[in-house]
Amino acid sequence: MNKPITNPLPKTNLKKSDFYYELPPELIANTPVTPRDASRLMYLNRKTGEVSHSIFHNIGEFLRPDDTLVINESKVVPARINGTSSRGGDIELLLLRRSQDDPDTWECLAGPGKHAKPGDTLTFGNGSLIGSVKSITDGGCRIVSFSYDKNKYHDILAILDEVGVIPLPPYIKEKLTDKNRYQTVYATVEGSAAAPTAGLHFTPELMKSLEATGIVFARVLLHIGLGTFRPVREENIADHVMHTEYFSVSPETAELINSRRRAGGRIICVGTTSCRVLETVADENGIVHPMSGETGIFIYPGYQFKITDGLITNFHLPESTLIMLVSAFAGRENTLHAYDIAVREKYRFYSFGDAMIIL
Repeated sequence: MNKPITNPLPKTNLKKSDFYYELPPELIANTPVTPRDASRLMYLNRKTGEVSHSIFHNIGEFLRPDDTLVINESKVVPARINGTSSRGGDIELLLLRRSQDDPDTWECLAGPGKHAKPGDTLTFGNGSLIGSVKSITDGGCRIVSFSYDKNKYHDILAILDEVGVIPLPPYIKEKLTDKNRYQTVYATVEGSAAAPTAGLHFTPELMKSLEATGIVFARVLLHIGLGTFRPVREENIADHVMHTEYFSVSPETAELINSRRRAGGRIICVGTTSCRVLETVADENGIVHPMSGETGIFIYPGYQFKITDGLITNFHLPESTLIMLVSAFAGRENTLHAYDIAVREKYRFYSFGDAMIIL
């Protein structure tokens, strides 16, 4: 585990209200499109602000054979569990982050919090999973240690498959008939509380067709937790503090990205999480270093990108850290103008919504 390479936060007078836009509620996507790559795709030229429209299946029209697409291979855990507390009453936990020291200890959101105080015992799945509340973090999360029959379940993730459910974002009101639709087709490493949604548009067939042209997919890891979705409450965005999330970049991935970039190829991040990983581990010369650890990198306008040449992303919530990252890459005015067009053209927004590619 290495210490991440970080840039100092840029000074700014930007307020969270500078990233607000009006979104009609009916444009929030409650169900995914079928097939995955049938979603709409907006192209945004980050230099000129030019916008054009396509379908995600045709994303190859905007790419070159020497491009590298960096994907986050994290898989969503069935991390929402409901049970009872020894204090009395029902309890719901959302498992956010697994301890790197003890795989059975997690940082969790608890509701209601009065039923999850240090010393409380929490019971799930008719007693098959027991949680012991150890402490409360400064941010109000609970540190919970779990126990279960290890002769029956080789890992806590195995029992979560039985007692837990995929934690869909609160703005998705319809029940998901196929839980795999909230997973990318390339997800392999369980640990996220939410999906890296920009990757939801890829199908195995589309990936193969892109690879056939010379495009390469490079895998990184960031387990998405509270940091990605915690709302910005501070008026000056520079005062916002991100929660940290676990990431990893292997030596093989670092060498792949560095060699492709040395040869003149573009590095295009699929999603804000992949972007945050690369910007965490790249030095001022744009060299990616293999490492793992915790990152709390916060990217907003004024940030100097070190490695990212392009970004594939969905349309994000107003005043979120995600739209701030996109604004840092494409320019705030260009981003908000593109969002205005997306609203006018009735694009679908958020996790199950449409995509944009920014180059």
